[in-house]
Amino acid sequence: MKLLAAAAGPKSSARCFSSAAVNSGRGGDSGIPSIPPPVRLRLRRLRSSVDNVKLSISNHGFYGRRTIITRFQPTVRSALAEISSPNGPPSSNSYADKKLAVVAWSAITLALAVSNRVLQKLALIPMKNHPFFLAQLNSFVYVAVFFSVLRVRYRAGKTTDEMLDLPKSPFIAIGFLESVSIVSAMYAGAVLPGPAIPLLYQTFLVWQLVFSSIILKRRYSLNQILGCFLVAAGVVVAVTSGANSGGMFSGVGVLWPMLMIASSAFQAGASIVKESVFVDAATRLKGKSLDIFVVTSFGSGFQALFIFLLLPVMANMKGMLLSDLPSYFTSGAACFLNIGTSTTIGCDGAPLLPLLYLISNILFNISVLNLLKVSNAIVASLAARAAVPISIYVLSLPLPYLPKGVSLSPFFHLGSAILVVGLILYNTPWPRNPESAIS
Repeated sequence: MKLLAAAAGPKSSARCFSSAAVNSGRGGDSGIPSIPPPVRLRLRRLRSSVDNVKLSISNHGFYGRRTIITRFQPTVRSALAEISSPNGPPSSNSYADKKLAVVAWSAITLALAVSNRVLQKLALIPMKNHPFFLAQLNSFVYVAVFFSVLRVRYRAGKTTDEMLDLPKSPFIAIGFLESVSIVSAMYAGAVLPGPAIPLLYQTFLVWQLVFSSIILKRRYSLNQILGCFLVAAGVVVAVTSGANSGGMFSGVGVLWPMLMIASSAFQAGASIVKESVFVDAATRLKGKSLDIFVVTSFGSGFQALFIFLLLPVMANMKGMLLSDLPSYFTSGAACFLNIGTSTTIGCDGAPLLPLLYLISNILFNISVLNLLKVSNAIVASLAARAAVPISIYVLSLPLPYLPKGVSLSPFFHLGSAILVVGLILYNTPWPRNPESAIS
C-alpha cells in the first residue's frame, strides 16, 4: 500500500491519505483491525472533499478518520444552503414560483371575467340610451384611478424615470384600439341579449392568434389552429341558428353581432401591443420588470383622448348634431346618478349597477395585465375565455332587472359546446417543435 501511495505521486493528496490511512489500520501501532469494505468505500467518497483532505493531513490515524466523518455532514448542509440561497446556483424554486403565480392570476382573472361580463350587461340596462356616456365615464375613471396609483408608486420608488421615459407610440396605439373596442362593445351590448355577449367576444382568441402570428411572428401547433377554428365555428353556429327561427338573435339583425366581433378584434390588437411593450421594456430596462401601472395609465389616458375625439363620429351615428352633445351628456349624467328621472325612463338600477361594473372592469384589467406580465397574451386570453360557459349560464338566468332570463335554443347550446371544445383543444399540450413554442 505504501508503494501505491508513492505511485500516486502529486496527482491527488486525497489518494495519498486514503492509502496511508488504510495501511495504518492494518499493521500500525494502534492495533485496529482491517477496515471492512463498506467503510473503505465511504472513505473513497470522502476523499473528494477538499476540506476533509486538508483536515486529514494534519491528523493521521483513527481520530483523523473520525474527524473526516464528522466533517462530512456540515459539507452537505452548506451545499444545500448554497442551493437555496439567492446567490447560489439556479434551482427549480423560481420556476415553481412562476408557475404558482400563473395559476393564481389565472384563477383571479377567471372570476373577474365572469363578474365583468355579467355586470356589463346589467350596467347597460339603466344606461341603454347612453352607452357612449358610460364608455366616456369608464375611460375617465381609468385615468383618475391608474394615474393616482402610478403617482404613489413613483414616490415609493417602484416606478422609475426609465419606465416613464419609454416610447409613447405603443401607448397611443393601445389607446386608439381600446377606445374603438369599448365604444363598439357598449353600443352592441346595449342591444344584444346577455348570453350572446360573452359568446361573440370569444372571437378575441382567433383575432389574437392571427395578430400575434403577423406582428410577433409567433408559430402555433396544429391543435392550437384547430382550436381557434372550432371557436370560430361555434360562434357561427350559435349566431346563425337563432337569427331567423324566433330564437335569441331574432330581431337583432347582423349589425350588432358583427359590431361585437369587431370590438373583440380591436381589443385583441391592443393586447398584442401590450405584450410587445413588456417584451421591449425588458431590453430597454436591462432586465428590470416594467410596472404594469405605466401601461394601464398611459393606455387609459390615450383611450380617454381618442374617445373624446370620436364624439363627432358617434353623434353622427346617433343622428345628433354637435350642438346636441351637451344635452346628451347632461341626460346621461342624470340617468347615471338616477337624479331627476323616473323609473319609467328606464334608469332604475343606477348608480349601483354602473358603479359595480366600473369597479369590476378596473380590477379585471389589472388582473389581466398581471397575468400577461407573468405569462403571455395567449395564457391571459385563455383565462378570460374560460369564463365563457359560466357567463352564458349566469346571463341566461333571471337576474335583478332581468327577471325573465333568456331561453337558449339547442343550436345555441351546440355552438357553445363547439366553442368550449375549441378552447380545450387549444389549451391541450401537444408535442411540438421548439420553434413553434409560445414564449
